[in-house]
This record gives sequence, structure tokens and C-alpha cells, in this order.
Amino acid sequence: ITSIAAEEKLPTDFKLSQNYPNPFNPTTTITYEIPEESFVSLKIFDLLGREINTLVSEVKQSGKYEAKFNGENLTSGIYIYKLIAAGNEMSRKMLLIK
Repeated sequence: ITSIAAEEKLPTDFKLSQNYPNPFNPTTTITYEIPEESFVSLKIFDLLGREINTLVSEVKQSGKYEAKFNGENLTSGIYIYKLIAAGNEMSRKMLLIK
């Protein structure tokens, strides 16, 4: 008996999903997809534009990825996460409630 595993399709588009859960306390997951190998930067900012944390800063292959963010030491409020990869840039908001 043999089985054939379904092939996982590589992403064809640059995509940054809404974090889950949102609002969150104290951790959340950010999912993103990149269509080609590239340097990936995923950073968290406060509403004043100050960098809070760098979650990813490395070369990644084409694919779908998850990054965990822990806001345990931060105050409640709105934060921005920004993904830069493969010549694209996208940002989304997330809400930390304590």
C-alpha cells in the first residue's frame, strides 16, 4: 500500500493576515505569505511610530509563515505590525487589552 501526500502549493501573492486573536492578551499569532525567496522584516510599532520589537529579520524561502508576538510587558493599546519582503510592504493594526 502506498499513499501520495498532497503537495502544498507555494504562495503566488504577498499576503499579511490579521493577527489572531485580536484583541489579544498577552500573545497573538501573525501569519504571512511570501511568493519568492527574499529578506523578510516583520516589526511591531506603537502608534507614535517607535519600534517595539523585531519578530523576523532574515532571508526566507517562498511559503507561508507564522510569528508569535508576546505583549506581556506592554501597555494596553493599538499597535502596528509591518511586513517588508519581496519588494512589498504591508501593515496592519492589532489591539492589546489587559
